[in-house]
Amino acid sequence: MTRDQGLDGPAPDERPTPAGRRNKQGIRIDPEVEARHEPRRTVISALVEHEPGVLAEVSGLFSRRQFNIESLTVGPTDEDGRARITLVVEEPDPGIDQIKKQLRKLLPAIAVRELEPDAMRRELALVKVNAERPDQVAAVADMYDAKTVDSSPQTATFEITGARQKIEAAIETFSQFGIREIARTGTTALARGTDDTAAPTPPESSASEANQQYTQPADDD
Repeated sequence: MTRDQGLDGPAPDERPTPAGRRNKQGIRIDPEVEARHEPRRTVISALVEHEPGVLAEVSGLFSRRQFNIESLTVGPTDEDGRARITLVVEEPDPGIDQIKKQLRKLLPAIAVRELEPDAMRRELALVKVNAERPDQVAAVADMYDAKTVDSSPQTATFEITGARQKIEAAIETFSQFGIREIARTGTTALARGTDDTAAPTPPESSASEANQQYTQPADDD
């Protein structure tokens, strides 16, 4: 009799080895799962029912989940009974996906969408500075199209509107005179052209949205 030779195949040292390390239990970890996801800044627009407690419900969601929210603005829309919430978040992609999914689960939420990088993003800031050098202060205000909203022999307060980079550049330049106080609204945004910022969409749109690649424009938020 002859001994069974087994199945044909490569020698043990020639067999392919799966990528990835093993944990303490000996289970191999998928490299894609273990990969580190770098955070990115993006804008999410949510159309919600304009009713008491909506903002508290949204902010409570973020607090419980410990999402990194950079700014949150809310205000009425052109439709009675509806409000728009604009969020600027800085999270890895899995975190951004979770934010959108959790927002869509809220009962007052009508539509939730991550905006494209070319969306119109604007912020308003009030900056109160020392005015001992009025001519130089006025020159800086002109440079950033700032509007004077209050002035006295000691201070001047300016209203600045624009992209986040413009606001931060103006604040840095005004700092040479000494800044007394700053108040900023946070970013608000709308999609460009005829594209709806956040309107009810078919469920399958969520899958296509996740496949889009986003790049941060150099001249906006």
